[in-house]
Amino acid sequence: MKVRVLGCSGGIGARARTTSFLVDDDILLDAGTGVEDLSIAELAAIDHVFLTHSHLDHIAALPLLVDSVGSLRKKPIVVRALPETIDALRTHIFNWVIWPDFTEIPHYERPWMRFEPMGIDETVQLGQRRVRSLSASHTVPAVGFQLSSGKGSLVFSGDTGPNDEFWRQVNGVDDLRYLIIETAFSNREQDLATTARHLYPIQLGEELAKLRRDPKVLITHLKPSDQATIEREIDAWAGRFSPRILERGDVLEF
Repeated sequence: MKVRVLGCSGGIGARARTTSFLVDDDILLDAGTGVEDLSIAELAAIDHVFLTHSHLDHIAALPLLVDSVGSLRKKPIVVRALPETIDALRTHIFNWVIWPDFTEIPHYERPWMRFEPMGIDETVQLGQRRVRSLSASHTVPAVGFQLSSGKGSLVFSGDTGPNDEFWRQVNGVDDLRYLIIETAFSNREQDLATTARHLYPIQLGEELAKLRRDPKVLITHLKPSDQATIEREIDAWAGRFSPRILERGDVLEF
């Protein structure tokens, strides 16, 4: 499998794009603003979208994606997420007020988009590839994901605070090659991070101490307004794990 990082920032800016990963050519993991850099042909090739949760920075491009290429496709884009996430999208986005409901367009028997509920610790098989949902602890119902090629695995935490169940699941992945984990705020904003259920560098070090595997650790979701400080603090508090800051344009193969 090949994962191309379209966006991995906790905000927007000149080069910052919010969370989105293109897996091979046909799977999208979250649909943040990074999706907007894809060509029409690349957008039209996406068959599956897996969402970690309903927050705007992870779903912002989904309505425009479906609108842009729905008419070019022979089958609907399948969006998989927790039932609560799907309910939020139906209620607040695809509601004919903010955006049309593409599960009914151009006809309810021939929609451009289809929702598929996905529970926690559930696996979807796509050919030889597997996508498994993992536990996350956020302000809304949320999941992380494990991608498995049969030769190796990548785990993405999604947005999460401390979560022992997540580490139990991660430590059970025998072929773990990459761990992408968030750290959104600096240590001085730890109260905000706790309220928003995001990690900060001291807490990242505490959480990584629960890791019993030896993957490459990649850090995502840094707030761009404070990125330099967060990077320094990650190096100070989690340096023994040798984490690297994930960057837009990175390609991970496993």
